[in-house]
Amino acid sequence: MQGQRTRVPRRPLHGVLLLDKPLGLSSNQALQKAKWLLRAEKAGHTGTLDPLATGVLPLCFGAATKFSQLHLDADKTYETTVRLGVKTSTGDAEGAVIHTRPVACTAGQVVEVLDRFMGPISQVPPMHSALKRDGKPLYEYAREGETVEREARHVVIHDLELLDMRLQGDEPQLRLRVTCSKGTYIRTLGEDIAEALGCGGHLVALRRVATGPFSEAQCITIDALEAASDTERQTHLLPLECLLDRHSRLTLGTEDAKRFLNGLRRRGDWSDQPLVAVYGPSDAVSPHEPLSSVLLGSARTEGGELIPGRLLSPIEIQHILETSPELTS
Repeated sequence: MQGQRTRVPRRPLHGVLLLDKPLGLSSNQALQKAKWLLRAEKAGHTGTLDPLATGVLPLCFGAATKFSQLHLDADKTYETTVRLGVKTSTGDAEGAVIHTRPVACTAGQVVEVLDRFMGPISQVPPMHSALKRDGKPLYEYAREGETVEREARHVVIHDLELLDMRLQGDEPQLRLRVTCSKGTYIRTLGEDIAEALGCGGHLVALRRVATGPFSEAQCITIDALEAASDTERQTHLLPLECLLDRHSRLTLGTEDAKRFLNGLRRRGDWSDQPLVAVYGPSDAVSPHEPLSSVLLGSARTEGGELIPGRLLSPIEIQHILETSPELTS
């Protein structure tokens, strides 16, 4: 008779884990693995990476999930390798080869083409993507052999750096570093650059090295997280305020803080600000807590009013005070 499986108790954790997503795992698989290792009750990510991509994947736990949407708008930086002369059905190494052409471009032509892709550009999302049409991901249509019409998207390429170039030999390729706006498909960018060079191509490697204020140097791998003790794992959680890096800070007194946490607007001598991180004394949540300043939520100020956005619950604030005093400021 087999023994009963031990159920791992979950706990409320609040913060952000910067994970270096490994090759082969989907973003959700990486999230579930980290969630299990941290024994966290609630978790989410701030935008997906393809299974064939690696790199910076911010994972949000507990109250941090309330602010994960803010990070979807962040600029991203990728390093990618485009194999020239070979076009695949998916635009990456996972697809079948559908066309081969000789690579006859020069270094000068490469530089000229890359210049053309700087700044605002339009992209047609690839069929092999998670973008949904009528509630169904495009990749499901693609797997069924169906192609659906997609509207072009406007994105911005802030920087496009040529890291390395090999135009001769068996595997001609470009290595690029791309800093871009949200919604940019690097796979499509690589294909479009290769088409503009007259040879076609596909991505053979993709790594996200930065997203918003977060870089790969701050990340931990799943292997390192697995090897760490339970206490050490928790030390890798960043405070959820790191998601509010573009917000102005505003601090309320106890009574205003209590009303703000109830979703009530407050009046004050504030200039208009679209992004505000609101703090208040911990006695607004519990009179028994040592007095400290705690994050209450996000808001905007308009016409002398503080208008609540996403709010932490008193229970979440209490958990943060009890379990992670270093996360308060």
